[in-house]
Amino acid sequence: MSALHALPPAGDEGLSQAEAAYLQLRDKLIMLEIRPGEPINDGQLAAELGFGRTPVREAIKRLEVDHLVVSYPRRGTFATNVDFTELADVSEIRELLEPRAARRAATRATPSMRRELIEVAKTIAELDPSPAESRDLMRYDLTVHRLIYRAAANPHLEETLIRYDNLATRIWCLVLDKLPSVSGHITEHVELLKAVAEGDADKAGELALHHVTSFEESIRKVL
Repeated sequence: MSALHALPPAGDEGLSQAEAAYLQLRDKLIMLEIRPGEPINDGQLAAELGFGRTPVREAIKRLEVDHLVVSYPRRGTFATNVDFTELADVSEIRELLEPRAARRAATRATPSMRRELIEVAKTIAELDPSPAESRDLMRYDLTVHRLIYRAAANPHLEETLIRYDNLATRIWCLVLDKLPSVSGHITEHVELLKAVAEGDADKAGELALHHVTSFEESIRKVL
């Protein structure tokens, strides 16, 4: 068994309960641990996550803004369905902004961020996953993208890209069982991380664009 849980969530220290609940619920929705269409019970989630109901309710309100949950009067709150027709629109935005973030990260990342990027690249390069570990691999995908967005040092760009990467990841996770392998998609990150860490903005931008376009092509092949 490879160490697929070696990458801890970045920047989760010192969070409020509402922020921590939001991040945990967000990733459960993204990774489809809460399935599309499933009802959202704030009391049950509060007990499961170990938070009070108030921070969980605050988190759910934020998740509505992210289009990850939807509330209906007198019916309740549910995880949103995954709409494959959004793939082209999401990809269009990511094809513009992902290269921008990668190029910016290559020129703006701090020395400590560059060291972190290299360490993550080494960890991914040493992975030897089995096909059964595809869902765990997708957590690496999220980690890598969020690191690059953070290294770009533009909070507005970071917030926007996280939202669209989250929507893209939900689509990916829904078809994961139909894909032959995702290991190639994840190992692509090694060269991207190195390019960013080494300050090669042009290469970083090219690799980020290729990563997004290959993602869309892979999804379309199985739809």
